[in-house]
Amino acid sequence: MKLYHDIKLVATHPRQIFPGQRSTVDEHMPPEAIAYKMQDPQWCLKQAEDIGPDCHRLIRRLFAHKVLDNLRAAQGVIRLGKKYGPDRLAAACARALHFDNAKYRTVKSILQQGLDQLPLYEQPNVIPLASAYTGRGRFLRSQVCREGRPL
Repeated sequence: MKLYHDIKLVATHPRQIFPGQRSTVDEHMPPEAIAYKMQDPQWCLKQAEDIGPDCHRLIRRLFAHKVLDNLRAAQGVIRLGKKYGPDRLAAACARALHFDNAKYRTVKSILQQGLDQLPLYEQPNVIPLASAYTGRGRFLRSQVCREGRPL
């Protein structure tokens, strides 16, 4: 396809086969779009490695299936480091991996709620059960054998 402006050839794009397909020439893109396009999977993996091993594992998990489909998610995870810092991002990635939920939305939610700053292996407050629930209930009759002695 050829594009003209005032009878002057401005750009040439390859013809697309299916309706809705796009064809963009890099020279026509704004600088921030070109910078975003340059953030390929290898770039994401390198950035994640610089942040920490948990972030690197999370990005590798994202890229385990359908790399290009998860590229935006990986770029988003890396971009969260600019807002929250690399230490908090690494902690959020560790928490997401601990709960086996390696997704951009999960990491973002962890950071927004400040869950990355809580201990990962926190012991829940355990309340001891009453004797009624531990097998020695108040109204439980003891079993007696035929000879009259307890079992």
